[in-house]
Amino acid sequence: MKTVDQSIIATLAEYDSATVQNAGILVRGYIPADYDYTDARVHEYVSPGAKPAVGYALTSTWTPLSGEQSDGYVSRDYFDSIANANVPVIVVQQDIDNPSGRGAIIGDGMAFQMAALGAVGALVEGNARDIPGIQQAGLPLWATGRVPGHGPFNMIEHEVSVTVASLNINPGDILVCDADGATRVAVDEAADVAKMCAEVRAKEGVLHKFFSVPDFTPAMWEEWQSKG
Repeated sequence: MKTVDQSIIATLAEYDSATVQNAGILVRGYIPADYDYTDARVHEYVSPGAKPAVGYALTSTWTPLSGEQSDGYVSRDYFDSIANANVPVIVVQQDIDNPSGRGAIIGDGMAFQMAALGAVGALVEGNARDIPGIQQAGLPLWATGRVPGHGPFNMIEHEVSVTVASLNINPGDILVCDADGATRVAVDEAADVAKMCAEVRAKEGVLHKFFSVPDFTPAMWEEWQSKG
């Protein structure tokens, strides 16, 4: 996995996902939304707190209903990869069952293991269950739904490209996840995006200050427009 200096990850974590997305536009221009950020189907079920969860995507595909129960409940290789990453990771899971979206592919047992092994969040195309338990585990969670159960439960592959809430994610992509959803940052652009976040925040600060003046007038609006 290609990584960046931890200071870059820490800098990205100081900004919300929307600011990071705006910074990405300034660095490389607009790109298709499906390579940029999640759609409205993803919900924040367990908050990361005051700062976003930021980490490298550790991807996997799952079938919660079809087939036979896999040995050991879930693939140990996947959990080994979390433990051996030595960097903050966001576990990314996609339900590829047919039909998909009927069973849960993450619950509190998995969350306790993932958090203990070093995962800083989970982003799921599919359903979660045991939300109170996942909250107790301390694993920030974003998923496209929740249900109370699953059938035979199998991990199919890991370290493959997946799609979560319309966002195409490759193994090792940097993800910034908060209440708005997840923004993807390509590793090769991460340093520039992190630097540009400060510029975005500064520009927004000027705008917010100007339009927060008491008794705002049409003349002040004209003044703002004249600045171009």
